[in-house]
Amino acid sequence: MLKRIIALAGALLMTAGISLAHAGEAAPVLTRLENGLGVLVQPDTRFPLVSLRLYVHAGSAYESPRRSGISHLLEHMVFKGSARRAPGQVAEDIEGAGGYLNAATSFDYTVYIIDLPAERLELGLDVLRDMIFGAALDPDELEREKQVVLSELERGEDTPSSRRFQALQPLLWGGTPYERPIIGFRETVAAFTRQDILDYIAEFYQPQSMLAVIVGDVDPGRAVELVRTHFGDLVNTAPVAPRGPLPAPHPQAPRVTVQPGPWNKVYLSVAFPAPALASAQAPGLDLLAQVLGGDRSSRLYRKYQHELGLVDSISAYAMGLEGTGLFSISAELDRDKLPAFWAGLTADLAALPTASFTDRELDRARLNIEDDLYSSKETLGGLASKLGYFQFFENGPQAEENYLYALRHTGADELRALAGAVLTRQALAGAVLLPEDRTDGAPAQDPAALERELLAAVDAAFGPGSGSAPGAATQDGRRGGIDTVDLGGGRTLVLLPDTTLPYTSLTLAAPGGDALLFPDEEGLAELAAQALTRGTAGLPATEFRDFLADRAASIGARAGRDMFTVSARFPSRFAAELLPLLRRTVTEPAFAADEVARAVTEQQAAIRRREDQPMGLAFRHLFPMLFADTGYARFHEGTVEGVARFGPDQVREFWQRQRRQPWTLAVCGDFDREAVVALARELAAGEPAEPFVFPRPTWGDHRERTLTLADRNQSHVIVAFPVPGQRSDDSVGLDVLRQALAGQGGLLFRELRDRQGLGYTVTALLWQAPRTGFLAFYIGTSPDKTAQALEGFRQAVADLRQTPLDEAEVARAANLIAGDYHRDHQGLAARAAEAATLLARGFPVDHDREGVARAARITPGDLLALARQWLVWDRAYVLTVEP
Repeated sequence: MLKRIIALAGALLMTAGISLAHAGEAAPVLTRLENGLGVLVQPDTRFPLVSLRLYVHAGSAYESPRRSGISHLLEHMVFKGSARRAPGQVAEDIEGAGGYLNAATSFDYTVYIIDLPAERLELGLDVLRDMIFGAALDPDELEREKQVVLSELERGEDTPSSRRFQALQPLLWGGTPYERPIIGFRETVAAFTRQDILDYIAEFYQPQSMLAVIVGDVDPGRAVELVRTHFGDLVNTAPVAPRGPLPAPHPQAPRVTVQPGPWNKVYLSVAFPAPALASAQAPGLDLLAQVLGGDRSSRLYRKYQHELGLVDSISAYAMGLEGTGLFSISAELDRDKLPAFWAGLTADLAALPTASFTDRELDRARLNIEDDLYSSKETLGGLASKLGYFQFFENGPQAEENYLYALRHTGADELRALAGAVLTRQALAGAVLLPEDRTDGAPAQDPAALERELLAAVDAAFGPGSGSAPGAATQDGRRGGIDTVDLGGGRTLVLLPDTTLPYTSLTLAAPGGDALLFPDEEGLAELAAQALTRGTAGLPATEFRDFLADRAASIGARAGRDMFTVSARFPSRFAAELLPLLRRTVTEPAFAADEVARAVTEQQAAIRRREDQPMGLAFRHLFPMLFADTGYARFHEGTVEGVARFGPDQVREFWQRQRRQPWTLAVCGDFDREAVVALARELAAGEPAEPFVFPRPTWGDHRERTLTLADRNQSHVIVAFPVPGQRSDDSVGLDVLRQALAGQGGLLFRELRDRQGLGYTVTALLWQAPRTGFLAFYIGTSPDKTAQALEGFRQAVADLRQTPLDEAEVARAANLIAGDYHRDHQGLAARAAEAATLLARGFPVDHDREGVARAARITPGDLLALARQWLVWDRAYVLTVEP
């Protein structure tokens, strides 16, 4: 995958796209205001929305060591009030208009993000100008927000992937600003003052180093004038030169760090310094990463996960930054498999300069990279990020065409040369997070001794001193109406034509999943979903994956607590090949013994991985705590021991149960109606579906539970209140209540995070099945503040039961529901999944859209009545994960 910009520790990952103007729309218009600020406008009338981005050349790579983390802290503080808006009002104004507001900090930039209804563009620009250049930076708010950032920092330290990357940074980029984490350090964050932030803004927030991107249903001329109105008076006071490539590093020997920790698995990365994003080598490194570890058809996945079973997951990517870059391979595995995997991987890397690359795998890799780029156009936000990247970092759309040209003309010889220049022994850096306690009974190994062993293996693979150091190197005419076809026997086809993009997405949804399991079958539905797409009769798993990868297509399955879905996505030109394969996947799955065994191993690894993360552990145990029976009470992934008992016979028997359920097939995109109808009729042939009744579970008896995850920094608290399911008349009102509590402008966020500074993440969530549900509060906080957080939740409930929310709060919540709905249903896959799952649950296709309209009619009195009925503290369930 293209990973030329990657944001870590709270920033964005953005991918570029194929064409800057899709069929039927004008090309983007770039205007440079008198003060140097760039304005890029792309009209797009597919949706009644606008996506707004403001890029600033101000990120962690522009910071001095003393300023480490100030870019990220500023990104937080702009939400904490301005000369014109009180703390929290920035979010309230955008969310109250049905919009979405966020910001992200990376190494080379900060970006501010607003998505909202197109007619509210001026509000978005007004908020952007005010929140950044009118930020109050109140000293008391600053002290509270520093605690929030420190909480976020601690959360990153509890997350293996973040810890792993931060361990790599000094090994790869020592002596440069890129060696420091974007979020900064405890001591630097704690020391920042209001004047420090003001000085930073004055130095780096110059209009000449900023780009505004506007994509949506807007008039370009008016959009530019609105930007001029709100930003045209900004004055440049200092030059800000974009960071160019740094001198290439010249490491003299490989480096490996081993860091023991409270993990269940080994988490490792092997990485190499790589050229900056402007390098001509970037397309070739992306191609090499895709070939090695881009997907399930890649070399490393096939060898180490599929064939040898040495890893639970493995991937590769190349990342270019303004000043430097990296090429990285990451894996998760069991401790006892580390020696064999490390020896094999380093030997494979050492052999790359003389390796063979087939035309087929190169063509497949190119096609999938291009497909990723093109797919960004499905949403306005994706298109805005793509346009912004190419304009901000590479000076315009021609860079995209240059990238694609280079990609298409990079062959096997170029990949071998790149591997020889970049992936060398001296340049190799490894970070290994090691479980502190060995499960095989052997004594824990000294980290320094293991580092020496791993370095010795590198020497054995590459040869001591071998290699050279790097350095040489809206609805419009393209969308049709909904067409529903009753296939009989409890099966339905829904057609949603949209010829905007040459893609097709399908979702087949059926009730079932965990609801069809017997008590001793926990995890079997999930296992069946994972095994279903591993080959068909006559097409083994490896060939199945190759067939999909050669066509930039995907077929996947997902089991839920009461649903099972099969989905597919592919370029429309491959429909004649993909529709038959989808039929065979459903009707003739192979369930080969070796593939089911691999799926078991991967599911066991997923269980351990989830239990390695505090939030994963909490939500894994939440449903068995809340419910006493039915599929909702089960561990969805099962247990490590339980899943080990399953084989092809159990998976096949479950799939036969699942296939007997009623289903809906929804197809969205550019497709041939006759071909799709023919597929649906083939799938529906045979016996009528069995009747299915969505279960109503019994609530659990134990209302409090505390779990322990040792050596972590934070406590995680979930308070869940039983509520009725989706079929209840209260469902829409409960969603409005949830939205009033959640989000940056929500009551919980404002009180527990903004005012009391209790944690980085505070939110509310609503989960509903047709006949049951729960409304939950969540916070991640320090262990000494757990009691205060619970008291904050209890007081919030008391207030909601006693005093009606004001009309503005309720309107904000309803507008957010509307905005979220439109944003979340831009993609073809999202629209197909919505139609299929709604009909499978017994609701009309327009149920959610009608819910948006009903939400607008909810009153403060309605929410007061709901709070009094359902938010009863004595009936709440409290689950806590403590370090």
